[in-house]
Amino acid sequence: MKRKTLKQSGALASFALLFVLAMHSLIANAQANAQRFLGTITTIAGDMLTIKPDSGDARQVQVPSLAVLKRIAPGQKDLSTAETIQLSDLTTGDRVLVKLDPNVTGTPQVLQLIAMKQSDIAQKQQQERDDWQRNGVGGLVKSVDIGSGVVVVTSGAGPTAKTITIHIGKNALLKRYAPNSIRFSDAQPAPIEEIRTGDQLRARGQKNADGTEIDATAVVSGSFRNISGTVSSIDAASSTLSVKDLVTKKNVTIHIAPDAQMRRLPDMMARMIAARLKGTTLAGSGGAAVTQQGGAGSPPPQAMNGQPGGQGPGQGRPRGDMETVLDRAPAIQLADLQKGEAVMLVSTEGTTDVTAIKLLAGVEPLLESPEASRNLLANWSMGSGGAELAGSQ
Repeated sequence: MKRKTLKQSGALASFALLFVLAMHSLIANAQANAQRFLGTITTIAGDMLTIKPDSGDARQVQVPSLAVLKRIAPGQKDLSTAETIQLSDLTTGDRVLVKLDPNVTGTPQVLQLIAMKQSDIAQKQQQERDDWQRNGVGGLVKSVDIGSGVVVVTSGAGPTAKTITIHIGKNALLKRYAPNSIRFSDAQPAPIEEIRTGDQLRARGQKNADGTEIDATAVVSGSFRNISGTVSSIDAASSTLSVKDLVTKKNVTIHIAPDAQMRRLPDMMARMIAARLKGTTLAGSGGAAVTQQGGAGSPPPQAMNGQPGGQGPGQGRPRGDMETVLDRAPAIQLADLQKGEAVMLVSTEGTTDVTAIKLLAGVEPLLESPEASRNLLANWSMGSGGAELAGSQ
C-alpha cells in the first residue's frame, strides 16, 4: 500500500512538473507575441504613437530616442536595403511592424519599428490594380486537372460568356479566400487540390491574344453562395433579412455585416444590363450605354472602384464592363430595402443561415436571365489583391 502511494505521489509530482513547464511555455509564447505586432498608426503625439493592430484594440507605445526605426518599400522582403528614419518621418496611416522592449515595465516602449508609407502602399496597390486589369482573368471553375495544373473557368455572362484555360505552374502563388470574406488580405495559401468545380476564381499572368488562355503567376479561389430571391422580411434590430431563394423556394436568413457592400441598380441601368445578358439592345439605348467584354480582362472589382474603363480590343470608345457598372451603382443600407422586392447576393456558404458579402437590389429585369445573372454576380463579387505589409514580412 505504501509502495502504491509512493508511485501515486511520484506520478502527481511528474504531472505537476509537466503542468508548470507547459504553463511556462504558454506564458512565454504569449509574452513573445505581445511584444511584436502589426498595425496602422492612427495618432502621433510627441514620442507617443497610437497604433491600431490588425487584431485587437488600439495600443499606445512610446518611441524612445534609442529605438531603431526603419522604412521599407512594399514588397521588400528583408531589411538589407531598408532606410533608417526618424520619428518625425512617420505619419498617420503608415503601416508598422512594432517590436517592444521586453525589459520595460509600465508604458510599452518601442525597441524596433519597421514602417511602410501609406502613400507607397497606395501606389503599390494601384500598380496591382492596373496589373490585374491588364493581365487578369476570372470566372467560375468548370474543371480542374490537378496533374497537369490546368483549371478551366467560364467567364462573362449571356451571349458574351467565354471559356478560359488557366495553366498553373509550380511557382505560381495560390491562395484561397476565407469562407466569410472576399478580401485578398484574408486569403490563405492553398494548393491546387483545394480548387473545386463551381468555385469563383481569379488569375493573373501572361495571356494569349484573345484572352482564352493564361499562364498564371497568381491565383485566388473560393467557394461562395449566390442567391437570387425576394425579401420576405426585414429585422433592422438584428441586421438581418429573410429572402425566399428562387431556386430552392426556401427562406434564407441573411446577416448584413458592417462591411457588406449593398447597391441598387437604377431601373434604366437594370433593363440595359438585362438586355445585354439576353444578347439584345434596349430600345432607344443605341447599344452603347453598357457593354460586356466577357469579363476576362477585368480586374477584381475592388480594384476598379472609381477607375475609368480601359480600351476594349479593337474599339475606340471606353470599355464599360459590367462589374464596373455594378460597382458604381448607388450604395444603399438595410433600411432602404423593402419587403417583396427582388435581390441578388453573394454570401458565405450555408443552407438556411448565411452572411451577405455583396447584395444588389433593383434586379427584377435581371432575373429574366437567371443563369447569366448568376455568372454576372459571381464575377462582380470577387475581391482584389494589394500590397500589404503583412505579406512582406
